[in-house]
Amino acid sequence: MKKAHKLTHMLTFIFPLILSLSCMTGCARSAEPVTETGFYLDTVVQITLYENGNREECSQRMKDCFALIDKYEHMFSATLEGSDIWNINHGKGEPVTVSEETAALLVTAVDYANTTEGAIDPTIRPVSALWNFGSEGEAHVPEKTDIKEALTHVSYDHIRFGTAFSEETGNPVYRTVTLTDPEAAVDLGFIAKGYIADKLKEYLVSQGVTNACISLGGNVITIGEKPDGSPFRIGIQEPFAETGKTLDTVEIRDTSVVTSGIYERCFYEDGVLYHHVLDTATGYPVDNELASVTIICDSSTKADALSTACLCMGLKKGRQFLDGQKDIAYLLITKDGAQYTSKNFCLT
Repeated sequence: MKKAHKLTHMLTFIFPLILSLSCMTGCARSAEPVTETGFYLDTVVQITLYENGNREECSQRMKDCFALIDKYEHMFSATLEGSDIWNINHGKGEPVTVSEETAALLVTAVDYANTTEGAIDPTIRPVSALWNFGSEGEAHVPEKTDIKEALTHVSYDHIRFGTAFSEETGNPVYRTVTLTDPEAAVDLGFIAKGYIADKLKEYLVSQGVTNACISLGGNVITIGEKPDGSPFRIGIQEPFAETGKTLDTVEIRDTSVVTSGIYERCFYEDGVLYHHVLDTATGYPVDNELASVTIICDSSTKADALSTACLCMGLKKGRQFLDGQKDIAYLLITKDGAQYTSKNFCLT
């Protein structure tokens, strides 16, 4: 629901730029930044590592990171034929065997759908596919009758999980997924990039990396701080401003920043703006006071899901929802430019 593909995405390009600038200045003399960029997950991915002389190890870690991203894209993509999610969506109501990680992430997505009372729902795919945000220049407003029919297949209650024994531990784990409605379909766009960011950090930490920046479009996660002891500075895009114009910056250490906005991927038709964040009740783009939501949280997975959920709920309900969450900070920006923050959110 959250991440349509291959249309203009302001945060996709502003975050890598800002990260590049912030990660490559003010570094310790003993550690030089190494940055590599690629195009995965329909967005620009940038990884910056600080190495201490062993460029060969750093190069291998970079290769491993991009290999991990490619692996997860071929598991979680709804559009890549043969992916776990593609197989689920084409299972015709029969159980589909998937990886443990795909099943676990889908369980998490269903938990968030339940917690948000369906404000976000991994079965939004029948509706989002109609809008065609995934094809540059081909997005359009669907027919009302088509949206109405597609909505009848949107419900996380259609998802069923089956267990098998883990090959690694021997313990029972979820390994099969069944869509009880054969016309239902799954899209993990509101949570997948956050999960992948967390897994990249997990891998790099396991390799002894202590200072790094990872940007997957609007999902940013850091390991530690800069080698000189200063925090990473992450820019917050000003809603509807030209690409690269930041509202302000936040300083973070060893945590994640995720921003969702209605200006990210959008198009105009007959003078009306349509964006990619869809209302699970109406099938149309959510229409409330909010223009963007930024979440700071240790878990990029959680930040990804919460930012989309709040954007769908609107200002009042969204703030109430976020205030009930532990260990997060938030910034909400309305369409008229007003800002609402949690007490622990600090712009620089």
